[in-house]
Amino acid sequence: MVQFTVWDIFSNLLIATEWTIILSIIAFVCGGIVGLVLLFARTSGVRPLVFVTKIYIEFFQGTPLLMQLFLFFFGIALFGIEVSPWMAATMALTFWTSAFLTEIWRGCVESIPKGQWEASTSLAMTYFEQMRYVILPQASRIAVAPTVGFSVQVVKGTALASIIGFVELTKAGTMLNNATFRPFLVYSLVALIYFCLCFPLSFMAKKLEGRLNVAR
Repeated sequence: MVQFTVWDIFSNLLIATEWTIILSIIAFVCGGIVGLVLLFARTSGVRPLVFVTKIYIEFFQGTPLLMQLFLFFFGIALFGIEVSPWMAATMALTFWTSAFLTEIWRGCVESIPKGQWEASTSLAMTYFEQMRYVILPQASRIAVAPTVGFSVQVVKGTALASIIGFVELTKAGTMLNNATFRPFLVYSLVALIYFCLCFPLSFMAKKLEGRLNVAR
């Protein structure tokens, strides 16, 4: 039987942590891009766009992320398209992230006083010009803290990707536990690494919220 030292276990977990970070960044960036598009559709006032966006958001917010991972991994395969665990995890986390970011940003946009919309309308600005030059610059200051705070949920959400075979931090912990039979040590190290990833983000969100509230 192969003997694993604490460093062996920890170093292998660090390698898997790289994939957790990569998946989190890709999901957050791509989810942000999709979320920005959905934000414009959600606040456009065009009923068909608003309706479709609402359905999208309700689906991805109202169903478990685990189920969404299964749908992307097994569901797409029903159409004869082979999907790797990496691709399925990326797509599921991207769409899940976009749904929550859209609602976070929508709340920030709607918190801007109505007078700002009326003033920009009186200048004959189009909807996109209003959003670009007047609304979004103000809403972005409000959105920074909750957006950074939500990134913690994205990092923790990547743990569910282990269910479909994607080897990230949680999956690596399970594999090492099966090889070493030292669950307390392995999962303590996994928890410690997740804490080291998430605590700085939570702390940053809190500090940003305090600074931006003072600025306002």
